Amino acid sequence: MANKKVLKSVRQAAKREIRNRRVVSRLRTQFKKIKVLINQRGEGLSEAVREYISSMDKAVKVGIIHRNRASRQKSMMSEFAF
Repeated sequence: MANKKVLKSVRQAAKREIRNRRVVSRLRTQFKKIKVLINQRGEGLSEAVREYISSMDKAVKVGIIHRNRASRQKSMMSEFAF
């Protein structure tokens, strides 16, 4: 019989992988949206940047993204926020 702790660990890892992939995908999509708005000088850029920064903070809080990477990205985006 398989070790129950190993099976539980596999299930947990699968759940985390799905959650992490969803969050990272959303961050990439938001980043691409910001790049398009920057190039087109479109309206709603500051709102998109604020949303991106908020999403980054949430991802750091859960442990999906390293805090230094988030800080670097937020710093880069903050010049467009206002």
